Amino acid sequence: MELGGKTATGLEVPTEVVDALGAGKKPPVVVTLSGHSYRSTVAVMGGRYLLPLSAENRAAAGVAAGEDVEVGVELDTEPREVTVPEDLAAALAREEAAREAFEQLSYSNRRRHVMAIEDAKTPETRQRRITRAVETLREGRR
Repeated sequence: MELGGKTATGLEVPTEVVDALGAGKKPPVVVTLSGHSYRSTVAVMGGRYLLPLSAENRAAAGVAAGEDVEVGVELDTEPREVTVPEDLAAALAREEAAREAFEQLSYSNRRRHVMAIEDAKTPETRQRRITRAVETLREGRR
């Protein structure tokens, strides 16, 4: 596992593994390490194939940056769906442009919006994040 910067951690994926998956240069995958599995997408950075490894997934697998670990990578063929919380869905329903923009987002960007809202610790913060997400989407930004 490589540490890139202060906290960004990733795993290099050999070219032959990406080729063997047969799904292009940025395939959706299920990553398994130390008995923990998560869904991700292979990224290309600096001519290398990499998988992100979030703090949440590092903790769940009990691993840390700099360790050598055995990693399983399988093509993820399941549909990628994001469960939209009711309060966000209601806010999007009131703003057609924002709703349409949200529906056009990639799985990762929809998930990013939902996670930010679900991670709010207070109802006030949650509402602020919903408002900001709707404004951002209405303005055509991701």
